[in-house]
Amino acid sequence: MAMKRNGKSPASSESDESVMFFRDVSLGPHETRLRFRLIHFWEAQNPVKKTLIGLEMLLIDEQGTVIQGFIPPGRIKKYLPEMKRGSVYELINFYGSKNKPMYRVADHIATVSFAWNSELSVLHDIPIPFDEDRFRMHSYEDFEANCDLKGDLYDVLGHMKLVDGQALTERPTIDEAKLATTRHIMVHVQSHEGPVMKLYLWDQAATDFCKKFKSYENTPTVLLVTAVNTKRLGGNLALSSMSPTRVFMDYDVQPTIDYFAWLSSNPEIAKQVSAEVVTKRETMTISDIFSYMTLESAKDAFFECTATIDDVVHGSAWYYIACTGCHSKATKGANSLICTNPRCVKDTTAGVAQYRAKISVYDSSEQGFFVLLGDAGFQLTGRHASELVSSYFEANKDKGPDHEVPVPEALISIVGQTHKFCVKVTDHNFSGNTRAITVTKILPPETSSPTKGSVDNAIAATSMEAVQTGSEVCGPSKSRGDSADEESKRTFDSVDPEKVKRARCEK
Repeated sequence: MAMKRNGKSPASSESDESVMFFRDVSLGPHETRLRFRLIHFWEAQNPVKKTLIGLEMLLIDEQGTVIQGFIPPGRIKKYLPEMKRGSVYELINFYGSKNKPMYRVADHIATVSFAWNSELSVLHDIPIPFDEDRFRMHSYEDFEANCDLKGDLYDVLGHMKLVDGQALTERPTIDEAKLATTRHIMVHVQSHEGPVMKLYLWDQAATDFCKKFKSYENTPTVLLVTAVNTKRLGGNLALSSMSPTRVFMDYDVQPTIDYFAWLSSNPEIAKQVSAEVVTKRETMTISDIFSYMTLESAKDAFFECTATIDDVVHGSAWYYIACTGCHSKATKGANSLICTNPRCVKDTTAGVAQYRAKISVYDSSEQGFFVLLGDAGFQLTGRHASELVSSYFEANKDKGPDHEVPVPEALISIVGQTHKFCVKVTDHNFSGNTRAITVTKILPPETSSPTKGSVDNAIAATSMEAVQTGSEVCGPSKSRGDSADEESKRTFDSVDPEKVKRARCEK
């Protein structure tokens, strides 16, 4: 049935009013109706301001054409109560807006945007069949060709080789406590007989993976992940989940069922595990880390980076006064020091000096700044910050408590040394202007040999969401826990003048 401009069409024998197909949707307002199945919907947020942009949707009509949908934030409450994945709807009146050029999940040039006069209703008695879903599977070669282009988000289908570094020969164990902290799972996946790809699942996608994986009585092997982005970090291709990502396994949908049948008829493929995949450790350069920090979807992540210490930054405080219980920053109260961490059980604290030294580092790609926190400073100098501060005041008893403590020789002596640093980038790095990166651990030589890429387990690698791997994930220093990261966010650039004045590096 031919469609007229803006959705007007002759009345059909089945209805007095026309129904527009997605293939005929054009840009501009439409006073007509659509019928579709709601495949999926998700919140779209501004990655910098952390504000809600709107609700995005993936829709499919009776002809199997897929299109993106969009509801502005001010209209979400009106329509959200009726929205359920898999249900069929009728929409009257909408606006055909131009599909976004980046991170698209459908090929159509237009997006169905809900307008001020849009009317959405559920269809319970469906006169015609609707497909349940439609996937856009791509191969390793396709992902390679689209790497770093911030283009369309395609789907990947394959069989799992490793789950968080564990082979599937024995059922992998997923640490849910670790998942709650790191908010990601890294999976090595291979499509048919192609190269093994590293797939990073973040936040909701990681949670969905965990639930599905554990729900299977037998260890699942086939994985389909939708809307992944490609990014090259450390010279390697990485696939990363995004806000619209969905996760399917062995018997969930027809593509996974078909792939499972193929894999069952080729058992030698499933048994192949490359030693390089299991043992390879990647080292990110400073340039790579800075590149990651510019991604719109960047999230908290850990990296390994080999760098040479160039200097201890002049005019930067090298320690702060911390709570003796949780090691968060302590501030001066009326009669005692008070911990700034609301979860700390200590109302007052005696206070202890902790490292927060800013150092200049470089490698062959870039120069940058690292911040040594807690145990990281001790691992480099062999001495605790509290010991160095106490030693200084014992030798300078005429100095008052507010005296500026100069950078000690123990810190100055690390200049010129090359180390493998375990670093963490956080929201503080993404939302602010700082390019200083927190060091959580210094890897000793015996653990720096290739094992399982802890960088993999830390990279959120892509576009609006991100990449990581390894037998030894670089976590925060045990002595400071999460408070180290919070401390670096809150007080790195502004030390409490009541407790510690900025120290000067004296050489």
